Amino acid sequence: MADTVLYEVSDGLATITLNRPEAMNAMNIETKVAFREAAQAAAADDSVRAILLTAAGDRAFCVGQDLKEHIGGLMAAREAGSGGGVMSTVQEHYNPIVRALTGTAKPVVAAVNGVAAGAGFGFALAADYRIVADTAAFNTSFAGVALTADSGISWTLPRVVGPSRAADLLLFPRSITAQEAYELGIANRIVPSVELAAEAVKVARGLAEGPTLAYAALKESLAYGLTHSLEETLEKEDELQTRAGSSEDHVIAVQAFVNKEKPKYLGR
Repeated sequence: MADTVLYEVSDGLATITLNRPEAMNAMNIETKVAFREAAQAAAADDSVRAILLTAAGDRAFCVGQDLKEHIGGLMAAREAGSGGGVMSTVQEHYNPIVRALTGTAKPVVAAVNGVAAGAGFGFALAADYRIVADTAAFNTSFAGVALTADSGISWTLPRVVGPSRAADLLLFPRSITAQEAYELGIANRIVPSVELAAEAVKVARGLAEGPTLAYAALKESLAYGLTHSLEETLEKEDELQTRAGSSEDHVIAVQAFVNKEKPKYLGR
């Protein structure tokens, strides 16, 4: 894995760090490949019980596609007469990253330390919970460079802010402050920038130590309820609650409650 993305697993927590601060963590090919590998590794590793997505530096979480690299690919593609072939990066890199983050049963926390633009905004939205520095900002950016949405943002953004507001943010890209992001539901929590790293680790590690199967069921239930009727969702809740109620963690939680102790979950 390239050093443009750092990957570490410790005590059930997988930390993925975008590590191109000098380029505002823009996605060049090397970074996209490494990010894809890290996201897929975290999703597939049974020892991982939560995932923390963060970024190096204090200027940007990720500004999306590295346009300096991208323009070279565009010019080469035009000269070769291959048209939009350079955009295969969406299928090869962005889609697998978003599928890994949204598809995993493990809770995913994004620590947004600065600007999250374009695909960087999409990656943040792919997380289940976003902790945002008070100096951070968001921008869809795509229309500003004559592109449409990618990185799953046309699916995630309307579910967070509603279809009308999503259309506004995509058609008229602008910088959204941390406070506005919180008011729109994009940010779950705002913290002073100097406290972001510690707070994000605290939250993510708490999830890694929590009832893993219950979190997985909650993620599944929320996703299911968005696209199914109330009656279908009630049936799904029954199915998932039966599964959660059969877990060792449920027994541990009830015993701890009765004994007035803090539960120590096993993740099974």
